[in-house]
Amino acid sequence: MSRASLDKEPRAVARMFDAVAKRYDRTNSVMTFGLDRYWRTVTRRVLDLRPGEKVLDVAAGTGVSTVELARSGAWCVAADFSLGMLQGADRPVPKVAADALALPFADDAFDAVTVSFGLRNMQDTVAALREFRRVTRPGGRLVVCEVSTMVWRPLRWGHRIYLSWVLPRIARLVSSNPDAYAYLAESMLAWPAQRELAELIERAGWGEVEWLDLSGGIVALHRARTSGDTE
Repeated sequence: MSRASLDKEPRAVARMFDAVAKRYDRTNSVMTFGLDRYWRTVTRRVLDLRPGEKVLDVAAGTGVSTVELARSGAWCVAADFSLGMLQGADRPVPKVAADALALPFADDAFDAVTVSFGLRNMQDTVAALREFRRVTRPGGRLVVCEVSTMVWRPLRWGHRIYLSWVLPRIARLVSSNPDAYAYLAESMLAWPAQRELAELIERAGWGEVEWLDLSGGIVALHRARTSGDTE
């Protein structure tokens, strides 16, 4: 079995997701008690897509998030550096093998960029966010859907127990690569809280940064814009 460590060496992360791809979507639904579908829907709504817009879904995995985005009528492309994930499901969206730190797209190519539960797996968070900005047109949008810190402090302890003990045990029952979920739990616990992530997004050159807590802060959506004229 394959897992990465918190140094997030890209080849190790890619191998880990290749190994987890077979049952990845099913495992996510089980571990989130079906909330993953709700989070994808809200991500699409917050991104405020319009028919005909061009959207890049980074770290899209099997493309389940890209299919949800495409419901808006926008043209959406799934990008991921794990070939196993891209090939893990037959979904009707364009798919591109791509490193988030060196995207194979021209400057200002997209109206919007989004990443769901993938930013924390990238070795350099700010560099990735800068690369997202490079391929986004002036006035374009970013939405990051990522794990976060629960708003109600008394529940944080229980959530940490779930991540540290319960989640890895569920993975042994349903995942094709249970070892990966030990890393994923560690990465969730180490990930910055809402305001800290907002500051990283601003450091990468994005403006108008704000966030929306979902499910009590288990997940947060961070929204931002590039500088330039807005419509």
